[in-house]
Amino acid sequence: MNLSTQALGTTGPHVSALGLGCMGMSALYGDADRVESIATIHAALDAGVTLLDTGDFYAMGHNEMLIGEALRTAPAAARDAALTSVKFGALRDPDGGWSGYDGRPAAVKNFAAYSLQRLGVDHIDVYRIARLDPDVPIEETVGAIAELIEKGHVRHIGLSEVGAETIRRAAATAPVSDLQIEYSLISRGIEESILPTVRELGIGITAYGVLSRGLISGHFTQDRTLAANDFRGMSPRFQGENLRHNLGLVEQLRKIAEQKGVSVAQIAIAWVLAQGALHDAAIVPLVGARTRARLTEALGALDVTLDAADLAAIEAAVPADAAAGERYPAAQMAHLDSER
Repeated sequence: MNLSTQALGTTGPHVSALGLGCMGMSALYGDADRVESIATIHAALDAGVTLLDTGDFYAMGHNEMLIGEALRTAPAAARDAALTSVKFGALRDPDGGWSGYDGRPAAVKNFAAYSLQRLGVDHIDVYRIARLDPDVPIEETVGAIAELIEKGHVRHIGLSEVGAETIRRAAATAPVSDLQIEYSLISRGIEESILPTVRELGIGITAYGVLSRGLISGHFTQDRTLAANDFRGMSPRFQGENLRHNLGLVEQLRKIAEQKGVSVAQIAIAWVLAQGALHDAAIVPLVGARTRARLTEALGALDVTLDAADLAAIEAAVPADAAAGERYPAAQMAHLDSER
């Protein structure tokens, strides 16, 4: 498969039309299969996926080490084409708890040193703080990444889950390649002010949660039992009446998908892909496939063409703000500068 590529903003790298979000291979979605995870990364690289997204805090470094192993054992050409996108800053404890974010310049450089070692690479392609540190001006955090770029340890600056004002301040400090933020049929908050801002500034979007953590994949059911270490068990959109309502939206979407002969997941991903052209913005969906089967399904979205009638039907089936429940529990929502 030859995947198309696009520039990630005006200053960022050229990346594949879809990226692979690797978080679920290590954390937060229940137990994962290491062998299948590595095989999935290899299959993604073989298919032409170049962008691998992770966070240094995903299972306290496990995810970076997993990607490092996958890159070491991949064919040289695929390894050379791979681009790493890394989030940093989240503070963890030995019990797996969360204790805020650290965007101090010294911490930024410390986090980067460990990520380079775990990934087994000589540079990180896109580096970003996962959430804004309220105690550190974004200019200082971005400035530290710019210093890492000057020394060759990082190639590009990214942002994550920040609002329009913060984006402007960061971009005034140093060139920013992309904003990583949740964007899907049922998470459309970026459309009002964030998307126009990044378009104006020539910043790309790497969209995570395009299937809303599996909720709108077409595979999630009302009676599914989640593992104790699956964070969706605490997610408002997966609770009680919220879940019933949201799965009702999925069934409306399924009708459209069946008419086009594609899966629900494929039409949901294709919708995000279509928004790039509609909004004149570089939008790259990150698909969180943990298996080769789910990866194959996601890649099939690249062959789905949505015309104006399709988009209107999807909009009618799943209108903006149709979802029930916030996208994170209240404590995590409080860390989202993008929601302020």
